[in-house]
Amino acid sequence: MRKLRQYKFRHGKGHQHDSFDEKDQRQIRGRPLKEIYIQESPEVKRIVPEPKLSNELLTLSLAEYEALRLVDLLGFTQEEAGEKMTISRTAIWRLLDSARKKLVKTIVEGKEVILEEQTKI
Repeated sequence: MRKLRQYKFRHGKGHQHDSFDEKDQRQIRGRPLKEIYIQESPEVKRIVPEPKLSNELLTLSLAEYEALRLVDLLGFTQEEAGEKMTISRTAIWRLLDSARKKLVKTIVEGKEVILEEQTKI
């Protein structure tokens, strides 16, 4: 079973940077996952096109959601969004690219999008 990425939710400006448990890091092969900070979790849980042309479900991760929110909605640069989420600008670019493709597939191909559930840390 594949381990899903864990996210940290930032609450206010005085947030302390806590790290993941060491046991979580030992279970992952290769490079350890980088913590990604999310300002707020999404209110919407799924996007269903009308008409729905395909039964295929697409999953939008919390990181993709946050990157779209920061860059496309709030107008941050990719570099500023990367600083807020504590990841690189190139990682932001990859998240945006992936999220935008999923949303276009929803519009053009009529596929449903489900937003990833928040996991507790």
